[in-house]
Amino acid sequence: MRYAQGGGLTEAGRAARERLRQQAVEGFRAGQKNAEVAAALRVSERSVERWRRAWREYGEAGVLSKGSPGRPRLSDAQIVRLERELERGPLAHGWADQRWTLARIKSLIGRLFHVSYTVEGTWRLLKRHGWSWQQPARRAIERDDSAVEVWKKETWPRVREPRRSAGPGSSSKTRPGSR
Repeated sequence: MRYAQGGGLTEAGRAARERLRQQAVEGFRAGQKNAEVAAALRVSERSVERWRRAWREYGEAGVLSKGSPGRPRLSDAQIVRLERELERGPLAHGWADQRWTLARIKSLIGRLFHVSYTVEGTWRLLKRHGWSWQQPARRAIERDDSAVEVWKKETWPRVREPRRSAGPGSSSKTRPGSR
């Protein structure tokens, strides 16, 4: 089921769906057909078919809600361990440089906890736990900021070209000055 705002059901909404499924089970026990149950509960026949199949295969436990699909897959202890490992740095985990990418963190989560995340899911997980996106500063290690400031103030004004004076101009092809 898709939701317009991109979210799922609230707890109250899930409880209401749970009551619908239980009412459907009562209809199954009473021998009602799928179309009758769907009409009585004002749901689609496809949903009733799925519920009946789950009820036949697994009993009442088959039609119970499985919970929110968006629940976190890592426990609090696992999150703490992940943060410790991230602080150790990529070099400690076999990468050649000191950059954590989402793909690398996704791989690390898979290696440590045997849980698969998408790259987008990895970003959401990190964001939810206070990690932010950062771009490393691209500067040479040998850079001397004070020397750069001196160069900007003393040398640059001497070497840059002066701007053309803003005077009246013409783009006319008939004027001799524009050829």
